[in-house]
Amino acid sequence: MVSAVEHSAVLHAAAAHERGGGTVTEVGVDRAGAVSAEAYGAALRPDTALACLQSANHEVGTEQPVAEVADGCRAAGVPLLVDAAQSLPWGRVDGDWSLLAASAHKWGGPAGVGLLVVRKGARFAPRGPVDERESGRAPGFENIPAIVAAAASLRAVRAEAAAEAGRLRELTERIRARVPGLVPDVEVVGDPVRRLPHLVTFSCLYVDGETLLHELDRAGFSVSSGSSCTSSTLTPSHVLKAMGVVSEGNVRVSLPFGADAAEVERFLDVLPGAVAGVREKLGAPVAPAAAGTLDELTVDALGERCPLPVIELAKALPRVRVGGTVTVLSDDEVAAVDIPAWCWTRKQEYVGPRERERGVAYVVRRLV
Repeated sequence: MVSAVEHSAVLHAAAAHERGGGTVTEVGVDRAGAVSAEAYGAALRPDTALACLQSANHEVGTEQPVAEVADGCRAAGVPLLVDAAQSLPWGRVDGDWSLLAASAHKWGGPAGVGLLVVRKGARFAPRGPVDERESGRAPGFENIPAIVAAAASLRAVRAEAAAEAGRLRELTERIRARVPGLVPDVEVVGDPVRRLPHLVTFSCLYVDGETLLHELDRAGFSVSSGSSCTSSTLTPSHVLKAMGVVSEGNVRVSLPFGADAAEVERFLDVLPGAVAGVREKLGAPVAPAAAGTLDELTVDALGERCPLPVIELAKALPRVRVGGTVTVLSDDEVAAVDIPAWCWTRKQEYVGPRERERGVAYVVRRLV
């Protein structure tokens, strides 16, 4: 069992298990990116061999109800593996889990050192060749200096974690609160309360994610994106897709230890101009919705890529009356995620998709 927003390494392992003849149950998340402990427990089966759940999401920072899920797994006799890579620098992971994994580079330790905690009583056997070292759990000689450095760096980070978490949470809360007022048509994603202190993620409508990242990089800000409009992937982030939120123009800000308020203020000063410049280049809509007269309208966006199908939809909608429909023809697979998410954000009705010989017809009804 996995949640729909696990790290790709976990999902790839699940897929490999499935290709080998096993089965995988995927548990969905809410719009904030969190699983329900009740739904997770209900999905456990008598033949479930392993359950996996991250302690906090690596893209949007949402914390998961690990302790509650662990209780359900233990009652069912199913071991729970927790991916604690994002949260371990900030504190312990509560709950009666069976296994816990993390990576030292996440807290400034040496890259390439992984951490695996196996609770006493949990059945554990390695895959692949082994020898007599570490009770048969690992082949070859361990990199003792790197392991010691990983432990020492974690201890050093955790000594300052409480104070630093409070300071960084105040800064990310400042970003969460002010970005929607500075930039129109923005959705801040992730749980506003149960979240990591240093991460904040938001999506800007009508923006090409790759171009926005370049504009921010030129201003001196290195941020990331779960947007499909980037050179690394032509498909949307599986996390944003599972949450049902807009993936276009996605920006993920991760504040490092020691980040100061002055840099956050400079980022907030630069962001509106960067977004406006990208939107202008793409021909994004700027006028408020008017009272249209048409009952229905079809927009041909075949061959266009994110975010252009959504831009064409937004420009066409004012031309139909309230209650009328706009049909967007698109062969961009990202449209299947972003058009429904746009409707939710803009309070319009997503009627649904209709398959065609080429592409898909996405039907939207104007409500306001």
